[in-house]
Amino acid sequence: MPNPARSHRPAPSLRPTPPSLRPALPPRRPVPRLGVAAAAAAMLSLSLTGCGQSSASGKSEGDPVDQKLSWKECRAPSDAQGGGQAPSPLPGGAKWQCATMQAPLDWGRPNGDTIDLALVRARASDSAHRIGSLLFNFGGPGGSGVTSLPAFGNDYAKLRTRYDLVSFDPRGVGRSAGVTCEKDAALDEYFQQDSTPDDQREQKALISRTKAFNDACEKNSGRTLPHVATTDAARDMDLMRQVLGDKKLHYFGISYGTELGAVYAHLFPKKVGRAVFDAVVDPTQDSEQGSLGQAKGFQLALDNFARDCVSKTSDCSIGDTQQDVKDRIAKLLKELDAKPLTGIGDRDLTQTSATSGIAQSLYSKDFWPYLTEGLEQAYDGDGRVLMALADSMNGRNEDGTYSNLQAANVSINCADDKPRYTPADVEKKLPEFRESSPLFGDYLAWSMVSCTGWAVPGAADHPDVSAAGSAPIVVIGNTGDPATPYEGAARMADALGKGVGVRMTYKGQGHGAYDSGSSCVRTAVNSYLLDGRVPQEGKVCS
Repeated sequence: MPNPARSHRPAPSLRPTPPSLRPALPPRRPVPRLGVAAAAAAMLSLSLTGCGQSSASGKSEGDPVDQKLSWKECRAPSDAQGGGQAPSPLPGGAKWQCATMQAPLDWGRPNGDTIDLALVRARASDSAHRIGSLLFNFGGPGGSGVTSLPAFGNDYAKLRTRYDLVSFDPRGVGRSAGVTCEKDAALDEYFQQDSTPDDQREQKALISRTKAFNDACEKNSGRTLPHVATTDAARDMDLMRQVLGDKKLHYFGISYGTELGAVYAHLFPKKVGRAVFDAVVDPTQDSEQGSLGQAKGFQLALDNFARDCVSKTSDCSIGDTQQDVKDRIAKLLKELDAKPLTGIGDRDLTQTSATSGIAQSLYSKDFWPYLTEGLEQAYDGDGRVLMALADSMNGRNEDGTYSNLQAANVSINCADDKPRYTPADVEKKLPEFRESSPLFGDYLAWSMVSCTGWAVPGAADHPDVSAAGSAPIVVIGNTGDPATPYEGAARMADALGKGVGVRMTYKGQGHGAYDSGSSCVRTAVNSYLLDGRVPQEGKVCS
C-alpha cells in the first residue's frame, strides 16, 4: 500500500529507458513520499568488519572519529541496493571507490555496538584547487546513495572539479544495516493488494496485510528499527565529515535529502559549509498534511500531463480533451478494481499497481511518453508498461528480487513520524483528499495507516530544522513538483531561520531543478558550491 514517505528512487541509470524494453524502469531521480510501503530480501547484518575499529562482536573499540577508511574499487550493487553492474569509470578513466565507516548503532551509547555504513566517492579532478568533500543524499528515505551517485555522476562533473563527490547508504538502507521485512513472493502480493478499500471487508483485509508486513519488519529487523530515524542519520553525517577530514559539511540534498540536511543543520549549525536543498520537503507538515499536499501535487502534475498531451499538433492518443484524458484514466482504474489486466509474468496489473505506475511517471516530464504508452496499451488490455513503472516505484529488480528501498522507507518514516492513524481517521479525511485529487486522493489517504501498530514510536509531528548560526543554505522550489510541492521550499527557508535559507524558484515540471535542464539553476548552484557566491534571495529561473 502507498506510504506517504519523503522521497525515494534508486537510480540504476542516468536516463530512463522505455518500460516496454526493460521490466524495471530505472527512475530518474529519487522520489519522495509517494511509495508503496514494502520491503526487501536482503538480510540485516550487524556483524562488522572492514575499518579495523570493531571486534568480532561488533563492539566499538575507541573513538569512532579516529577510524581510517579503506577505499577500494566498488563491487556490483547488492540486491538490497537495487542490483546491477559495478559502476563504470567516469569520463577520463577515474574510478568510483567504496568503503565502509563504522558508526554507533545507538547514538545514545556511542561506545556500544556498531554498524557499518557503506560509502562511495569519486576524487576531485582538480586536486590543486580541491575544497573538500561534497556529500549527497538523493532522497527516499530508502534510496541507496552508493548506487545513485555513480548513476548520476556525469551530471555533477563540474562540481567534481573541486570536490570529492561522496554519498552513502543511510542506516537501514542497502548495505548499511539494511532493514528487511517480507520475502520477495510476499512482496509481489503486497504491492498488488487493494490499497483503496471500498467497504469494511476490504478495510479489514488492508489493515491485516499492513499488520503482517509491520510484524515481519519487527521480527527480522527489530534490533535496528529504533535507530533509523533522521536524527540518527544526521549524526552519522557529522561523523562522516570528521572521518573524511572536513572542517565543514558541504552538502547537496534532494527531496528527503533536504529534510536530512535540515535536521543536520539544526543539530550542527556551526558545521554547515556550502549546502543546497533541491526538491524541498515541507518541514512544517505532519504526515497527514504531507500526504494531502502530495495529493494536490500529483493531481497538478497529472493535469499538466493531460494538458501537454492534448496541446500537441498531432492527436492525443489517450483523450480528446484534458478532462477526457483524466476521465479515461479514472475509468481504467475503476475497471481494474473489479478486474485486473495481464501484467508481467504471472502478475496482474491491479488498481493499486496501476496507480503506482502512473504516479511514478509523473516525477519527470521525461517519463510522460512512457505514461502515454502505458495507458494506450492498458486500454487495449495490456498492463505491462504500467506494471514496469510500478516495479520501479516499488524497488523490484528485474530478476524478481526487491531492493530494501521500501522497507527502509517505511521504517525511517515510522521512526520519524509520531502520528498513528486508524481507519476511522482516514474515513473522516477522505472527502478532503478526494477534493484535492480525484485520482490519488484515496490512494494517499489510506497510506496514512502504514505506521499503525509499528513497533517503534515516532519521534515528532514534524522535524525541528531551525538552524541559527548556520552558513547560508540555498533552497530551490520547483513550481511543477508533484512530490515535494513548491510551497514547501518557502516554508523550509523560513523554518531554517533568518539569514540561513536562501530561496530560489524554478518554473518547470518534475521533481527537482538542478537536473531539469535549466542552465540558470545549474549556474547558480555551481557558483555557490564552487565559488561561494550566494544567489540573490528570491532568484527565479525557468
